[in-house]
Amino acid sequence: MEMCNGLNQPILKGVRRLVAVNLGVTAMFRNAVQTAALGMCVGFATLPTARADEPAPPFKPEISEEAATAISQMGKTLHARDLSVTARTVSVYLDESGQPLHIFHTIKIAARRPDRIAVEFSGDDGRHDLFYDGKAASVFFPDSKKYMTIPASGDTLSALNEIEDKLDLDFPLAVLFAGSPDEVLLDDTMAARQVGTATVDGIECRHLLFSQKSGIDVELWVEKNDAATPHRLVVTYPLLQGQPSFVAEFTSWTTEPPLSDSEFTFEPPADAKKIDPTRAVASGSEGSR
Repeated sequence: MEMCNGLNQPILKGVRRLVAVNLGVTAMFRNAVQTAALGMCVGFATLPTARADEPAPPFKPEISEEAATAISQMGKTLHARDLSVTARTVSVYLDESGQPLHIFHTIKIAARRPDRIAVEFSGDDGRHDLFYDGKAASVFFPDSKKYMTIPASGDTLSALNEIEDKLDLDFPLAVLFAGSPDEVLLDDTMAARQVGTATVDGIECRHLLFSQKSGIDVELWVEKNDAATPHRLVVTYPLLQGQPSFVAEFTSWTTEPPLSDSEFTFEPPADAKKIDPTRAVASGSEGSR
């Protein structure tokens, strides 16, 4: 099975990041980082030779107080025991001929911390459903009535990583359902700041920009209040050909009523056929619809 129903592309692989909407601001930000790095290199070149073997000082990310506060507030909001949300997403990447493609999805997510999640994907490349109940992970393809199941354990993020490795199925919003989403996001950050404010779906939001050590650019729009609920996420891969990107807009965030165990348990239909995950991943047989 190819990742995301046939889209065996790098767009949703690896670390997630947000894409910049204001390209001018992003370019200025990157140029500033590059200029600072060049200045540091020149400065090191003028140091006496005797200092060459001295260990470099530990790297300290440049995270503004506004960005740090907003992400901390978001982390507290997303740490609710039960979460439900709908995301409309678009993945942008180059096809084999170098032409840009835009693949749209609607993703409905229900999660219960620390180790339950159910996700319904539907879009331009078909539909599939993902379930994790703390003991096993299942992926179901309603169109072909086939499903795969693997043992899985640990918290939600660990299970999703296992699903990606074993089933070649990527969930681009996994970081939001980590045990501490704020810590996961900031752990790979070199610099973070607030670009400005913007209105998303009638709600005033902070527009945050993150420059990641892994070479990913992340933008996040969170409500300008103590909840800092995320409303838009953009991830850009500037080091990859065509600078592929992933965009998500969120609606219907809810933290109640409590979700039941049945939400996360997969019960295959009587006419559904179980397939071998290893064979499906290798052949990509479930990739196309």
